[in-house]
Amino acid sequence: MKKIDISTTATIFDTISQLSEEDASLLQKAIEARKKAYAPYSKFNVGAAILLDNDKIITGNNQESAAYPSGMCAERVAIWKAGSEYPNMIVKKIAITAASSITKVNKPVGPCGACRQTLSEYEINQKQPIEILFTGETGAIVKTESLLSLLPFSFDSSYL
Repeated sequence: MKKIDISTTATIFDTISQLSEEDASLLQKAIEARKKAYAPYSKFNVGAAILLDNDKIITGNNQESAAYPSGMCAERVAIWKAGSEYPNMIVKKIAITAASSITKVNKPVGPCGACRQTLSEYEINQKQPIEILFTGETGAIVKTESLLSLLPFSFDSSYL
């Protein structure tokens, strides 16, 4: 038997003003997208903004349905929109933010497992890391240098 240690590194920022101009601008786009989310059932609005290597910013937000939980997360809305509009794109980074009309979201909200899996495929296929920034409505902002650092032992097409 062999044990291994898995670790990841993240940078924590206390406020958006501590971010680089590029990161702050991207997070602001995610906040704008979050405000347009359609989440009448969960009351949990999420926005995502993706920066491509051509400097285009693609946004997405969560979209719910009366057949709840039949809906889609902001991150997948954004990445699939980017993939359909810019099929040969390189994703540089993604910013994610969440808020609720029920409670104050004051801690970082990272991508769910399904979104981590979806985003990881883009990172693997492009052979370049995707930086991730995520936060709640208020509070700290987490930044990692790679999506795969959030998803060790990821599943990819090499298993198929």
